[in-house]
Amino acid sequence: MNKKMMGAVAMMAMAAVMAAGCGGGDKKAAGTAGDAKKGPSGEVTVYTSMYPDIIDKYSKPSVAKALPNVKVNWFQGGTEKIKTKIAGEVKANKIGADVLMVADPSYYLTLKKQGLLLNHKSKELEKVILESDKDYAWLPVRTLNMIIAYNKDKLAKEDIPTSWADLTLPKYKGKIAMPNPMLSGTAYVMVGAMADDSRFGWDYFKKLKANGLRVEEGNSAIQNKLLTGEYMAAVILEENILKLQETKKEPLAVCYPKEGCILINSPIGILKTTKNPEAAKAMVDWWLTPEGQKAITAGWMHSVRSDVEPPHGSNMKLADLNKIALKVNWEKLATDEAQIKEKFRTIVME
Repeated sequence: MNKKMMGAVAMMAMAAVMAAGCGGGDKKAAGTAGDAKKGPSGEVTVYTSMYPDIIDKYSKPSVAKALPNVKVNWFQGGTEKIKTKIAGEVKANKIGADVLMVADPSYYLTLKKQGLLLNHKSKELEKVILESDKDYAWLPVRTLNMIIAYNKDKLAKEDIPTSWADLTLPKYKGKIAMPNPMLSGTAYVMVGAMADDSRFGWDYFKKLKANGLRVEEGNSAIQNKLLTGEYMAAVILEENILKLQETKKEPLAVCYPKEGCILINSPIGILKTTKNPEAAKAMVDWWLTPEGQKAITAGWMHSVRSDVEPPHGSNMKLADLNKIALKVNWEKLATDEAQIKEKFRTIVME
């Protein structure tokens, strides 16, 4: 390389250094701001009891759009299945979930006592109707509603149930059903709430047993037997019936019992062991936005917000349902789970 060329290279190098010292800093800052606008990144694993088809059709695409730089892994299972999975992971000191969305709030009380939940107060909470944990270890994200369902094509008008008490009437003998609370978190809440209510108590389940109550393992069996007329009425989640009404045009209908439904403020929470708290918090925040809640109501569940319409097929607003809903002692459900389930088993299933 001759002297002239070496001098030119030196001049170019000096210009580059000067640019880095002057304008280069602005360029770097702009790049950082651009990264910040992208939001959180990395991976997050969600354990949820929402139905697989709802996750695939609504949850996955909605979350992917809201958090485009986050890879979300989904594990789906019933509440009891997820509880068993997490118990094993806790024992192995290897929790796989970052975000937890299962049905039963009492389970979150147990996790909180074990010091496994990360407190997070979402900015969206001011529009949320239902109660959150006082330390924000969990927040309500969807409202599940235990109701009575019936087939309007199979029942005479005078046989349509209007109350929980109706299920003990002789005309329904041998033709009533409910999900198994040993397997279903929402059925467990229903049992605990009614057993604790002075209007019902355990005597109510004794009367149901005497009236031929059948306990089914899953909702599919209940739905199918309502359609065939084998069951006249059944306790089930509202979302199952609303979904069949809309997607299959089935003649199943919802009774909102006059004594009040069992509302379950199904929570969302963050495991303290998460390696990506920024993305986990962003996911929680998004689920509580109007857009996130519309992904909930699209799955025929009620929103926890006051400014989001009920799911299609329901003419009942959450605020109205909440006024007469049965009270649920979540602390008791958390501490007395084994006793409550055993009591139900001995009364109804033996």
